[in-house]
Amino acid sequence: MRPPVPDPVEGPTDHRATDGLQILPVTGLGEFGPESDLAAEIVAAAPWLADGDVVVVTSKVFSKIEGRIVAAPTDPDERDALRRRLVDDETVRVVAARGRMRITVNRNGLVQAAAGVDGSNLATDRLALLPVDPDASAARLRAALADRGLAVAVIVTDTMGRAWRGGQTDVAIGASGLAVRHGYAGAVDAYGNRLAVTDIAVADELAAAADLVKGKLDGIPVAVVRGWKAVDDGSTAADLVRSGPDDLFRLGADEALAQGRREALLTRRSVRRFSGEPVPEAVMREAFADALTAPAPHHTRPVHFLWLRDPERRRTLLDAMSAAWHTDLQGDAKSPESIEKRVARGRILYDAPELVVPVLTGDGMHDYPDRRRNDCERTMFTVAGGAAVGSFLVALSVREVGSCWVGSTIFAAPTVREVLDLDPSWMPLGAVAVGYPESPPTGEDGRLRPPADATGLVTEL
Repeated sequence: MRPPVPDPVEGPTDHRATDGLQILPVTGLGEFGPESDLAAEIVAAAPWLADGDVVVVTSKVFSKIEGRIVAAPTDPDERDALRRRLVDDETVRVVAARGRMRITVNRNGLVQAAAGVDGSNLATDRLALLPVDPDASAARLRAALADRGLAVAVIVTDTMGRAWRGGQTDVAIGASGLAVRHGYAGAVDAYGNRLAVTDIAVADELAAAADLVKGKLDGIPVAVVRGWKAVDDGSTAADLVRSGPDDLFRLGADEALAQGRREALLTRRSVRRFSGEPVPEAVMREAFADALTAPAPHHTRPVHFLWLRDPERRRTLLDAMSAAWHTDLQGDAKSPESIEKRVARGRILYDAPELVVPVLTGDGMHDYPDRRRNDCERTMFTVAGGAAVGSFLVALSVREVGSCWVGSTIFAAPTVREVLDLDPSWMPLGAVAVGYPESPPTGEDGRLRPPADATGLVTEL
């Protein structure tokens, strides 16, 4: 039988609420907006509020009051596209990524999913951003309650996941009027051990406790913790954020991000069925920029991406290519059924949200007096073109955008040059259908790339 554990030694370093705590929901609050007087509404709904209480408020209340609610389309795909753009806008650094999930650092240094952009507990045509300065929000509410004769502390909360732990919990992202941490360094426990690094995130513990009575579905965004002996030491929730040299996990986060990029490379495959969701222009331009970093001979830029955004011009090109393909297949004495089946494979170029035709311009290509070296020069530039196309496909995959490279423009090069009025020397390098996949890849179709040493295509000499 284990010996009984003695009570810890109490003293000036002890932070317990020795008389117990009460966690009280503030019910009866209505909808909030820019004209709301939050302090007045809390006092009206909780006339029992008393000095020494800790008022815990969900951050979305401040988002609504402070104009941080964004109008959103009701179409689910369009709403999701806007949400992802907002996440990008609110992000300072991406910590980790898997699929469409992003763990980010926002301007306040908070590390959480999607930079705190949220659509829960809102109308379907709204999205919420976090308050610009949650500590300032907490301080303003505390001052407004003080004007009504109440000496309380205030905590602003948001829901976050935790590294290496499942599930989410509420944490303090803003605070005023209490010590947000309690350090035990230098204290001695009941066994005589001197504590060195124990540091309690008090504000986070109070935030999580308050969430037990607020809930996520009950429409109770405010709770009161009573019995906590709050001491105002001037600290705020910003003091809970690890940053700079204190960020012990930065290296692991960078490795996680690198692994996410590697997974995007290994899981890139041809996507032949797309959802109707449009690909944001910014995403396309970022992918083009990444692709054009591919190596090229003589410090040149011999590859050009033709982004066919005009629907009529795109259809004219594809119809002309289809007619040319019909002619070639008829010349091969293929049956009408076989011709229609083969041509139907090109339907993806009509249906994809975006279509890109990479071309090799030959800019910077050297001209030699003999055919051998000119042929080598052309091959060298063609390899550079392939590198740029491959980089474009991976750049899209990194951004969870699907693609399918189709070689049809290579076989219809004269038609492509004529319809698009291109320089006669430009060489099409296929076509790339681009769009978000209709369904995410599962990795169960056998198309994942095996390690190079297992393919039989690498020979050591």
